Amino acid sequence: MERRTFLLSTGLVLLTGRARGKRAPRPNILFAISDDQSFAHTGAMGDPVVRTPTFDRVAREGVLFTRTYCSSPSCTPSRGAILTGQAFWRLEQGANLWSTLPARFPVYPELLEAAGYRVGFTRKGWGPGNAEAGGRTRNPAGPRFRDFETFLDGCPEGAPFSFWFGSTDPHRNYERGSGVRAGKRLDDVRVPAFLPDVPEVRGDIADYSVEIERFDTQLGQMLEVLEKRGELDNTLVVVTSDNGMPFPRAKANLYDYGTHMPLAVRWPEAVPGGRVVDDFISFTDFAPTFLEAAGLVPRAETTGSSLLDILTSTKAGRVDPKRDHVVCGRERHAWVRPGGLGYPSRAFRTGDFLYIRNFEPGRWPAGDPEWYGDCDNMNRYAPSKGYMLEHRDEPQVRELFALAFGKRPAEELYDLAADPYEMRNVAALETYADTKARLRAQLDGYLTETGDPRMTAAHPPFDEYEYYGGTPLFPPEQSEKGTP
Repeated sequence: MERRTFLLSTGLVLLTGRARGKRAPRPNILFAISDDQSFAHTGAMGDPVVRTPTFDRVAREGVLFTRTYCSSPSCTPSRGAILTGQAFWRLEQGANLWSTLPARFPVYPELLEAAGYRVGFTRKGWGPGNAEAGGRTRNPAGPRFRDFETFLDGCPEGAPFSFWFGSTDPHRNYERGSGVRAGKRLDDVRVPAFLPDVPEVRGDIADYSVEIERFDTQLGQMLEVLEKRGELDNTLVVVTSDNGMPFPRAKANLYDYGTHMPLAVRWPEAVPGGRVVDDFISFTDFAPTFLEAAGLVPRAETTGSSLLDILTSTKAGRVDPKRDHVVCGRERHAWVRPGGLGYPSRAFRTGDFLYIRNFEPGRWPAGDPEWYGDCDNMNRYAPSKGYMLEHRDEPQVRELFALAFGKRPAEELYDLAADPYEMRNVAALETYADTKARLRAQLDGYLTETGDPRMTAAHPPFDEYEYYGGTPLFPPEQSEKGTP
């Protein structure tokens, strides 16, 4: 009984009987995550400019998910939610960028390692932040390796592995003009409606596309290595990103271009391929999925749910009727307001509506003027942001500038059928009063149930947590703090 209690507390209980008997042996797990890529920018999702043959292969031979959302549109909390399977607001300091992830929150690589998996990562794992400050001796993603082949060479014979490939693409900064030099036609670039449709923005998106392609190429090389070693078909390959594109009103925002992520999953020995699934998926679902695929019971405190039933089914479209919404949020991104104040918000996204609660509407959502440092990697001169700053008073830019950089009301509501780019807030309209009240109640109930301090604490602590990105001075031009 003592051993069983211990195993339950650590999540190391092997599944037995029917739950495991029909599945392939414990799979290898390859988790590939790009850095700042929105959902729309893969070939499988119909982008006419970016070329992603590896992502498209994984989607074609496996499952393409069309409604996958990060827990928070900021690197550190997004990755913390992936690793722990918990909503970012439950992770204490880990809810902020440039923070730490306290060791009392178990992460799936540790649990897999204790169950006999070889684990490791390369490039960007959990972070940015200070893992040691949370009581850890290594990155929560595991031990760091120079590259994938070095990691594989050290795997014991017959032992499964779990590897995290954390690219730094397409994070800013970009080589300006690289998209055109790579042969991309600016006329083919799709500009989201919340950005000015001008050559400067088109060129910026083309440059961003080149970096997505580099990530895709490198992932393709890793799959080739697995194929040559005979390991590919029993490897659960998951390809996604951590948060949205680093452009105005995208990354660090709760609109779709900040939170809606690409996702393709391939595992031929257990997952029927050639399917497109429209269920709502949260990043908190990854950890329980990996644990269950490895024959383990996900931990009780996990807020996500395993995707294994969806993956191993033969169904497409809407598979699980309970997966009809997702909840996201944010706290402090960069240190871009006096005193290190964040912009606390939560969102409830359904197939028809996006509801957002802004807890501090008096603050600037993109960071204080004139730097607006929560946008575009704190780079005032990134092409799209720079264009909007320079042309903000022109009629064709004025409204877009206000949407990206202006203050926002306490509540936002977007009717997605009529407004897919989420640009017309209808929260104040009487015709949407019932919808707003229903979504507000659903959001409040979920946040309370999962212990969000924004609902349960008189003084939520997020703004008080230490920032490990450098000397916290404001404005940024007077400091040497790290970039998000």
